Amino acid sequence: MATANDLRRGMAVNYKGDVAVILDMQHRTPGNLRAFVQVSMRSIRTGKSSDVRFSSTEKVEIVPLFTKKMEFSYMDKEDFVFCDPETYETVTISPSIVGDAKDYLVENGEVTVTSIEERAVMVEIPASVTLVVSEAPEGIKGDSANNVQKSITLETGISIQAPLFIKTGEKIRVDTRTGKYMERA
Repeated sequence: MATANDLRRGMAVNYKGDVAVILDMQHRTPGNLRAFVQVSMRSIRTGKSSDVRFSSTEKVEIVPLFTKKMEFSYMDKEDFVFCDPETYETVTISPSIVGDAKDYLVENGEVTVTSIEERAVMVEIPASVTLVVSEAPEGIKGDSANNVQKSITLETGISIQAPLFIKTGEKIRVDTRTGKYMERA
């Protein structure tokens, strides 16, 4: 058993007989009141998110998590299929668990899948990925004053801002945390 102060983002806890993953956590000490921990968590069973307030000394039961490096294989209708590169075992994960990571998934792209009791609960992508530019309009001559950007479309379908010199077919590195162009790859 741990205290609520020990909770961190990505941990899993047993809360009211259900396992929940912590999405966000803040420790607060308001004025002359006792400290508390405000936690946003998602139930594994129902998939619903909720905000819960714990006393900073309250005991919580932490559930062990298992992480595994996997590769994105393909889309099965709206679900995502990942493959373990060592055992070639596949796992199908729903879009609600994949979340915003879907914008950066390419075939054979490496991800980290976190599981609780053989059930995937979180998909993490690397801090940066290399993607191919599928559509980039030509820059207009004389448009090169002071770091001008243009909107480009990447192979996964997302649009980002990039410098004028980026052309269709080039590979670029994108920061997955901010969704911004980093450099040519």
